[in-house]
Amino acid sequence: MISNNTPHSPVPWSTGLCNCCEDVSSCCLTCWCPCVTFGRIAEIVDRGSTSCGVSGTIYSLMLCLVGCSCLYSCFYRSKLRGQFLVEEKPCTDCCVHFCCEECALCQEYRQLQNQGFDMSIGWHGNVERQKRLAATMASPSPLPPQLQSGMTR
Repeated sequence: MISNNTPHSPVPWSTGLCNCCEDVSSCCLTCWCPCVTFGRIAEIVDRGSTSCGVSGTIYSLMLCLVGCSCLYSCFYRSKLRGQFLVEEKPCTDCCVHFCCEECALCQEYRQLQNQGFDMSIGWHGNVERQKRLAATMASPSPLPPQLQSGMTR
């Protein structure tokens, strides 16, 4: 029997679908420029193989031409869930995006932030940041100066 604590068990989302106001800046960004929010999510989920600009443009074109960008964005929710083993809740990915596109994008954005990503610097920026942190952690810390004990002249 597999317990719920195994790494292969889906974990809950780090925030709720309707908790958009937990991060007011990403909520506002998503309300006024959902293509930017989606582009940032897609760049991280695609691990840098697609840029924020390209993904955001495709999202915008889908919105303008078809009127339903959720046909594109719901697949990225599925990819994100697969990469981070997040459970499919409250319903299927496409249903979540179809019913509340902005809330879904905000939730995905917060999930990636809570995974440790700085969404504003993209995939490559996050990779570089991790390399710098690893180098800082690997370098030995300088020893404090040795103090002489006792009295000296």
